[in-house]
Amino acid sequence: MLKDVTIYTDGACSGNPGPGGYACILTYHGKEKVVSGGEHDTTNNRMELMGVIRGLEELKVDCRVTVVTDSKYVCDSVMNKWVYSWRVKGWKKSDGSPALNVDLWERLLQLMERHVVTFEWIKGHNGHPYNERCDMIAVEETEKHR
Repeated sequence: MLKDVTIYTDGACSGNPGPGGYACILTYHGKEKVVSGGEHDTTNNRMELMGVIRGLEELKVDCRVTVVTDSKYVCDSVMNKWVYSWRVKGWKKSDGSPALNVDLWERLLQLMERHVVTFEWIKGHNGHPYNERCDMIAVEETEKHR
C-alpha cells in the first residue's frame, strides 16, 4: 500500500536570472520535513522545479504524492503533458524552440516514474499557510546565495 504524502513547494529568485532559493515541506500523517537550498545564478523556474525535485528525492519508498505548487510553469507543463511532448520531440516545444531546463525536467520525470504523482496549483501569496512558509524559506535561501 502506497503512503499518501503531500509536498508543498515554492521557488524564488532575486532578478531573473540571479540568486535563487527553493523550499519544500513534505507532510505525512501530521509530520513535516522541510528541505531547502539555492544557487547563486539561476532562474525562478529552475527554483520552482528544484523544490519539487528535492521533495520527491526525499521519499525513500514509493508513494502517492500530491505536489502543491503556485508555479503554473511546473503544474501546467506536467498536467497538460507538455513536458512529455517536449521529450518525445527531442526537447523541442510545439513552436520548434528549445525547451528550457531540460536537465531538471529529466530529473523530475525520472522521479515521477517511481511514484504516483499529481499536481495541484494554488494561487501564491494568498494566505495558504504552507505556501507562505515555503515562500519565506525560499526567499531566505535566495539571500544566502547573494
